[in-house]
Parts: sequence; structure tokens; C-alpha cells
Amino acid sequence: MWRLQTPAQPQADVLTLEDHVSRAGFALACAYSSSDEYEAELIAARRAAGVYGPKRHQRHVRLAAVVAGLAVVVMVIMLAA
Repeated sequence: MWRLQTPAQPQADVLTLEDHVSRAGFALACAYSSSDEYEAELIAARRAAGVYGPKRHQRHVRLAAVVAGLAVVVMVIMLAA
């Protein structure tokens, strides 16, 4: 499709080209060597931001371990008596 160029259009094209050239200088290589590294960093950042909520699971596991340990101690005492 042919169109008639106005005198302002070549100047606009030059400005657009200069803008693209300046942006191309900002393109950097990826900081991560694999997607696994990127995902690990993303998850760590989300955890730090509190996206996944409090760490209740660890508390429950510790409490269950303490209760199981106490039950074992009580059973050993009862069997020894």
C-alpha cells in the first residue's frame, strides 16, 4: 500500500528509530542460568513478602514430634515400672 509521506513523517521515523536504538542498549543478558534458578528466586521473594502466609505447618510438625516423644517417654517409664 502506497501512501504519501508528509514532511513531518521522516522526522518522526528518525525519532522512533533513535528511541529503538537507545532501548536496545538497555537489553541485558538474563541473570539466571536456568528456569529453576528463576523460580527459586521468585518463590523466595514471594515468601519474604508474605504471599504464602505464616509458616504454620512447621509449628504443627514440631508439636507433633514433641507429643510423640513424650508418649514414648511415658511408655518407657510405664514398662520399666
